[in-house]
Amino acid sequence: MYTGILPIVPTASKLSSPEAGVRVAALGGGHGLAASLSALRLLTGNVTAVVTVADDGGSSGRLREELGVLPPGDLRMALSALCDDTDWGRTWRDVMQHRFTSREGVAGSLDNHALGNLLIVTLWELLGDTVAGLRWAGALLGARGEVLPMASVPLTIEGQVKNNGTTGTLIRGQSLLAKAGEVENVRLMPQDAPACAEAVAAIHGADWVVLGPGSWYTSVLPHLLLPEMRDALCTTQARRLLTMNLDVNDLEATGMSAADHLHVISRYAPEFSVDVVLADPQSIADVAEFTEAAAMIGAEVVFGMVGSSSGTPVHDPLRLAAAYRDIFGDH
Repeated sequence: MYTGILPIVPTASKLSSPEAGVRVAALGGGHGLAASLSALRLLTGNVTAVVTVADDGGSSGRLREELGVLPPGDLRMALSALCDDTDWGRTWRDVMQHRFTSREGVAGSLDNHALGNLLIVTLWELLGDTVAGLRWAGALLGARGEVLPMASVPLTIEGQVKNNGTTGTLIRGQSLLAKAGEVENVRLMPQDAPACAEAVAAIHGADWVVLGPGSWYTSVLPHLLLPEMRDALCTTQARRLLTMNLDVNDLEATGMSAADHLHVISRYAPEFSVDVVLADPQSIADVAEFTEAAAMIGAEVVFGMVGSSSGTPVHDPLRLAAAYRDIFGDH
């Protein structure tokens, strides 16, 4: 209706290893999901990213509030992480990630908007279909996989912040909750929001489901709080891999150990089991405690040096890809 045939989307180069065609559903949001996708795209073209849609800050929050759309920011980051490794793909990735900055002293309406957010919302308005719009954006980038929202409507995440060991103030909104300190009693609103049907299908059709890394309460846990999504994760025949954070003490997880992160998963979704937990040994203070917590959710622990050599708590795509390759091949 609007243009010609979609460009041909490149597929990942064929690998000699057994995971060349593995079908992966990768769940999360923000920088954490981008890290897993940057690794997975090196292994297979059969990647489906399922992205949280509770962001209410920055450019995404403004578009959500003004236009009533899903927050596009984490979806944009996932698309950029899957871009084709060519001049075409890298150029369009940079275009998608570009942010406008107003002149000093000017309060411009485009200030801090990411162009990719505007492009995605434009496609949604023209096509009238969220999934179709994301597929067109992915074709533009030559994305090695597909990006889907976890829910069909914008979500709001809320929780309470601990204050001197006792439950404190209710905090509403992902942008505030992520900076609030140690949180508990987290929930999504609306609680019975519909999951994206294509995302549910991708989870059921996967060989592996990869959950994490990412902000535990606002990027990882939401997938287990949405009823239809939790049901898909619990009933899929896919094997389940949980990727731990390198920094287990970010702002929303203040005072938590690596084992505590696994206890959170068990507490909010006791029926959910995991096959493998991947962790960098430098992030685990008490290996015995962590291994015991992993066993409680049915998981084997695999340790791997997956952090960047820079010393910052950032996953290295090549190291993480190697760890994923070994896990997919051995299990």
